[in-house]
Amino acid sequence: MSTFRDHLLAITGRELPTIEQLWEMTGFSPNDAQRQAILHVEGPLYLTAGPGSGKTRVLLWRTLNLMVYHGVKAEQIFLSTFTEKAAKQLGDGLRSLLGLVTNLTGQPYDLAGMYLGTVHSLCQRILSDRRRFSPNRQRPRPPTLLDDLGQYFHLYDSQNWEIVASAAGLRPEPEEAVQAVNRLLNDADSGSRHRAVEALRPIFNRFSEELLDPADLRPRLNSLQLDGFTPQNVDFLLALYEGYRHSLQHTRQTDFALLQREAFQVLQEFESAGAVFRHVIVDEYQDTNTIQERIFFRLASGTGNLCVVGDDDQALYRFRGATVENFVQFPARCQTYLAQTPRTIALDINYRSRAHIVQTYNRFMAQTDWRAAEGTTFRVPKTIIPHRADPSPAVLSSAPAAPEDACREIARFVRRLIDEGKVENPNQIAFLYPSLKSEQTRRMIAALEAEGLLVYAPRAGRFLEVDEARDVLGLFLAIFGRPRIEGMGHDLEAYQIYLTRLNERARELQETDPLLKQFVDDRRAEIQRALDDYKALQNVLTHNRWRPEQPYDPAAMKRALAAAPGLSETGRRLVSSVYLDRLVPLRAREGRPLSLEYVIRRATSLDWNLLDLFYQLMGFEHFKAMFDRAERNGDEGAVANLGLLTQYLARFVQERVNVITAALLNDHKFSGMFFGSYLFALFRLEESEREDEENPFPRGRIPFLTIHQAKGLEFPVVVLGNLDKRDRGAPRIERLVRPLLPRPASEPLERMTAFDIARMFYVALSRAQNLLILAHFSGRGQRHHSAFTPLLNEHVTRLADFDLATLPPAAARDETLPRVYSFTADYLLYQKCPRQYMIFRKFGFVPSRSQTMLFGSLVHRTLEDLHHELIRRRAATASPPKKDDR
Repeated sequence: MSTFRDHLLAITGRELPTIEQLWEMTGFSPNDAQRQAILHVEGPLYLTAGPGSGKTRVLLWRTLNLMVYHGVKAEQIFLSTFTEKAAKQLGDGLRSLLGLVTNLTGQPYDLAGMYLGTVHSLCQRILSDRRRFSPNRQRPRPPTLLDDLGQYFHLYDSQNWEIVASAAGLRPEPEEAVQAVNRLLNDADSGSRHRAVEALRPIFNRFSEELLDPADLRPRLNSLQLDGFTPQNVDFLLALYEGYRHSLQHTRQTDFALLQREAFQVLQEFESAGAVFRHVIVDEYQDTNTIQERIFFRLASGTGNLCVVGDDDQALYRFRGATVENFVQFPARCQTYLAQTPRTIALDINYRSRAHIVQTYNRFMAQTDWRAAEGTTFRVPKTIIPHRADPSPAVLSSAPAAPEDACREIARFVRRLIDEGKVENPNQIAFLYPSLKSEQTRRMIAALEAEGLLVYAPRAGRFLEVDEARDVLGLFLAIFGRPRIEGMGHDLEAYQIYLTRLNERARELQETDPLLKQFVDDRRAEIQRALDDYKALQNVLTHNRWRPEQPYDPAAMKRALAAAPGLSETGRRLVSSVYLDRLVPLRAREGRPLSLEYVIRRATSLDWNLLDLFYQLMGFEHFKAMFDRAERNGDEGAVANLGLLTQYLARFVQERVNVITAALLNDHKFSGMFFGSYLFALFRLEESEREDEENPFPRGRIPFLTIHQAKGLEFPVVVLGNLDKRDRGAPRIERLVRPLLPRPASEPLERMTAFDIARMFYVALSRAQNLLILAHFSGRGQRHHSAFTPLLNEHVTRLADFDLATLPPAAARDETLPRVYSFTADYLLYQKCPRQYMIFRKFGFVPSRSQTMLFGSLVHRTLEDLHHELIRRRAATASPPKKDDR
């Protein structure tokens, strides 16, 4: 029987090495379970993968096996990952290994057609891939996709909110909806639209993800056993949901949840959807929701080749609608949707952590009762096996003490780890917390700083309050002026105090740098010039009784505008520009004549936007020093924060104001849009998360993370800084949605939160490679999760008793997957300027047109320093010229 290897040999004339030979070439030695998973080809596959079990490599090699040894084309594979970072890693790994195969056989491989990415990105692709999913009809252009922040801004917008409120019968008094929502969902008679929007967003998303239809639900509301809600309450929320969907249609936008719903509808309408892909592979399946499960089973319905990989013990995203039962009950769901029983393979050997750490989190999970009725369980039974058979202690705790004392003991120990070279860089020590906005976090940061250690903890407070954001935004406020923000409430009061501190910071920076002060004054003068020109040109319109919207006629209007009393030379030059003279007839011939208003706005606009202004500021000494510290001293924290700030500024420029005109500057309208609306929203949302594809944590600083942030990561040393998380019962959204679902319930509401807390701490405990440290607080008001009690009493070593010599140093580890570098985006950019590479590729700065000014300034300063040094040396060595040489 001819094999694909024989076919390849006939085409290329080169023999394909076996997969075992490829493993040997790349230094990969799979265990038995990994080998079985990689070589499995036909039928559904259920991979239960514990922490550090090498599941990413298994996915990589399994995909390669399908393509290279079984002739599956890239466009026949659907590979869904939880994050874009994971998709990039798999894509890079595949390109690298397939490149090796190409070198050996001459057979090229192209991944361009593969559906590789997050489920949201793949749903976008389904909607736009008309050739494959709607071959017989044209599909409309997909709507604009709103992320979480965009969804918030959409709902908060007054016009959109009025549409939402009117659907609930509250028009023309939309603020009645605000109070009604807050009374129902926040137990407060509040007029805060912000609180109402934040309460509604997860409900709207959940309705979409669960495929709930208001028209189907309404007739059944009175017969449902609702929990904490009346049928009238649910009907009210369904009406608001319908209004929200209508508001999105009105603006041609969609959100992540509705995007998936629309993609599923396309698959349902396309009869051959189950035959488009030969293999559907889904990573992190425990974090999928109902609509995603339906999409995956629909795509696999024609072949049955659905492979899911996950770990129910690491299911953390119920608050985003994830349904851990999708994974736990996958074998039964396979029978329902595919009429097949999946092959189950357990990846249970841990390659990440020392044995003591693995034993600790195995014991921790055993403390929770996972039993269900009739001998079943709410958890996939498992015991993780450590591959690193080191018997030495690897789980420590501070002595039971008051929080201040315990934090000081841990900080001193961390100082020793760094001083004695047990870590190569402070960013290899991670502090994990259920939430960073706590007194325990602040105490630990203070203890570390008292030891002279730098931390990176943007989520411990608002990102807008980190030093670098305050520096830049304070100078922005000094340039544009402080807006008047109407309203009242605690959030606004706190924000007004924040703006006052920004003003104070801007004054401090200008006092220490006269050149910076001059720059700020010059920008303010530019703004005033634009405003004066705008007023002068408006006076001409009024005098001549011209309407702003009427077509611009250069013959009749140009001279009058250019001669406007009080018009600056810049304004006169812009009104009389040759470019404008050429553009006017061109637009007229196209039937799109320029309006008088356009001409005036063009003549009175600034030639820079917020991103341009940011990069101009980076050329001053205060900010240049931050880049110097990152390059020379290894402290990358400040640069990382500046990179995140450019992403927020870019969003405002792209979605709100790209060109700053005098019409916007007039009456502080622009300042109100930026400071009074956009930044105020970020301030109230406490927007602070930073996620970087390549370098998530800056060197030179100790990272503080929430446990959710740490999922999927690993660190040589992990400190779990708070062992307490209160069980406050099932979230309200679960009590709302559970009775509305057509499927039978799984995890009982009364046990749901206890399960989720156990899973959260399991994730934290399993991040450590070499050392895990538990903060043991005692005394009045201090408590910890009950599952930690036997561990703290019997299973850990006190910090004071630990022999640091037994701890292996944290050496740099080989990449799990090979990285691929681009010749143009990586190599050439680095050759051009290493600092540019650090900023734009490593820290994700969003470029702007004036970025070259920053680097031009730095190069100029370097050349100027060299020039003066040459002059000094020549002066020192020069001898008096001879008479004949004159």
